This record gives sequence, C-alpha cells and structure tokens, in this order.
Amino acid sequence: MIEQLEQELAEQYDIHFDNQQLLQEALTQANYLNEHPEESGNDYQRLEFLGDAVMQQSTAVYLFKRYPDWDEGRLTELRIAMVQTRSFAALSRELHLDQYIRLGNGEELSGARQRDSLLEDIWEAFIGALYLDQGQDTVMRFLDQILFSKIDEGFFEQFVDYKSKLQEYLQQDGPVDIQYQKLAEQPVENNDQLFTVEVTVKQQKLATGQGKSTKAAEKDAARKAYQSLMQSK
Repeated sequence: MIEQLEQELAEQYDIHFDNQQLLQEALTQANYLNEHPEESGNDYQRLEFLGDAVMQQSTAVYLFKRYPDWDEGRLTELRIAMVQTRSFAALSRELHLDQYIRLGNGEELSGARQRDSLLEDIWEAFIGALYLDQGQDTVMRFLDQILFSKIDEGFFEQFVDYKSKLQEYLQQDGPVDIQYQKLAEQPVENNDQLFTVEVTVKQQKLATGQGKSTKAAEKDAARKAYQSLMQSK
C-alpha cells in the first residue's frame, strides 16, 4: 500500500524516499502497533516532534527572506496562519496521507482518519521523515510547491479569525462598540444567497464584506477593515 504513496510522491513532487521505513513510521499510529505486536518499529510521534520543529524553522526562514520590509508582527501573523492544525490537515489530505495512515481498529471505527488533529500530526511526522531521509533542501523545495505557493492564492486567509483580530486592534485603549449590519441579501447561482455586511465602529464605516452567509460576510468585512487599518499604520 505504501508503494502507491511513493509513486504519487515521485510523480507529483519528484520525491524518492531512500529509507521506506521512515515513511512507514510517519504513517503509523501507536494503536496499530499495539494490535500488531509482530511488527517492529516506532509510531509517528518522534518524527512528529522533529517535523514540528522543521516546519516552524522552514516557514520562518521563507517568510523572513520573502518579506524583507515586514515587521515581526506581520511575519508572525502569517506564520501562525500557515503553521496550524487546519492548514496541516488540509495539506495531509492534498497529499492523500489520510488514505495511508496505519490505524488501530478502534481508531478507524471512531473516524480518526479524518480527524484534523491526527492529520496535523501525520503531516509533521511526514516532514520529519522527509528531513531525515532527504535533508533540508528537499524539504524546502517540497514546501515551495505545496505550501509557500498557496500564500499568493489567499489559501491561509480562511484560517485567520479576523473578527477577533479587528476587535483586539480597536480595543487596545479600551472597549469600543463594533457593529456588523447586514445591508443586503440577494439570490445568486445554484439557489445560494449572497449577503453584504458593513462593519462600523463609533458609527464610522470601516469596510463592507460579502459571503454566502451572514457569518462569512462579517468575516470578509472584518478582514478588509483590519487589513486597511494595518496598511494605514
């Protein structure tokens, strides 16, 4: 089964593991080994520990070099959005790692294969295995293909809580009244609705946003308001 994953990695990312055992370890949960005592080897947790450090360092170096004019706050904000559970879980699914995890029966029945927290761990373990097998240069080339390229696509925007960030920024000097008001609701294709929301503070308009739900439109308005405030600092 792992051979199919190796073929996908080779064809799509030109990754060729020299030590297949590392890749298999990265995909093995402890409960699987408990149920298969005849198997030697470790579960993914040590590789996860390493991969977490590699991801933090690799992402920090990339952002530091790409955005020489950004201050520490903006660099940290984007790094946090990139290096977190839902982002890593999405990457695990994109790489089809979820299909190759070796789980114990109980975990399989409980739906662990689609659990974001497990997929985050598996992603980090995979990166740890890749680092040990191929080195930092290969890790960076791979991340450039599958992770860093997503910055320009706006992929990580979905993982940022802009309503909270806007609130924190506006309330630095004390409480303020932030209002989100629905301005419009109109039908669009596929029987969906498009909502338009305005965010104001002290009766002053900050931004308007749109989305397929009121909540999504509020988040869009908060994002536009927060980013506008950051650019005008």
